[in-house]
Amino acid sequence: MSSNKASFFTRLRRLCRLAVWLFKTGKNLRGIDGGCPESRNRAVIELGRGVLAALDIGLEVGRPAPEHPNGVLVAANHVSWLDIFAMSAVYPSSFIAKQEIKSWPVLGKMGQNAGTVFINRNSRRDIEPINRAVCETLQRGQNVSFFPEARTSSGLGLLPFKAALFQSAIDAGAKVLAVALRYYDETGKRTARPSYADVGLPTCLWRIVSMKKLTIRVDFVCVADAAESEDRYALKDKIEESIRAVVADDADIAV
Repeated sequence: MSSNKASFFTRLRRLCRLAVWLFKTGKNLRGIDGGCPESRNRAVIELGRGVLAALDIGLEVGRPAPEHPNGVLVAANHVSWLDIFAMSAVYPSSFIAKQEIKSWPVLGKMGQNAGTVFINRNSRRDIEPINRAVCETLQRGQNVSFFPEARTSSGLGLLPFKAALFQSAIDAGAKVLAVALRYYDETGKRTARPSYADVGLPTCLWRIVSMKKLTIRVDFVCVADAAESEDRYALKDKIEESIRAVVADDADIAV
């Protein structure tokens, strides 16, 4: 009977490739947040694609991103630390991430270099200044991505969205792009193994490299005009409902 896990050699090879790639790339990311938008976007795309390639992770785009100007607030469901790299590979932006990631080895420093904004989700005092900063970033024409669930889920459903950070899109008069992320194993079935909802980063990484095959599917679900929303709660509800419908689509076959 064949194992449904990658060989030990394959796991080590993936980890070594990731370590080498992150070491080389981390130095190149220094200061890119202050560079021109085109150079920054190229660097962010290469970052996302490079991490996925090092780990042998496939990437599929279901519903493509619609044509729209820059300065878009991107909202996605949150499953794994891989979410950021999958989204960066196809839609470069700055990210809003939880404070804990800032202290992660290598990845935290790379996030800082790439312009990630780290916030304490448990502190209401952080929300207002973050909204102002995001609003200014959107008005400069730079995309900003965030995870309104505020923490990771199994990826087989959605946690309730938080409305607070949607205010930045309303203040900036920006568009909001809804993105659905789903993870599939070697059999083509949904999987929760890449989630770090209940494990730490080392365990999550080992689970990922142990999979025979992992594919991330990115669907750009819809675009909402924040200016047409009654308030941030109505905007949040629209985005949440659109993502929930896609995430739940084939979750019944999950393993």
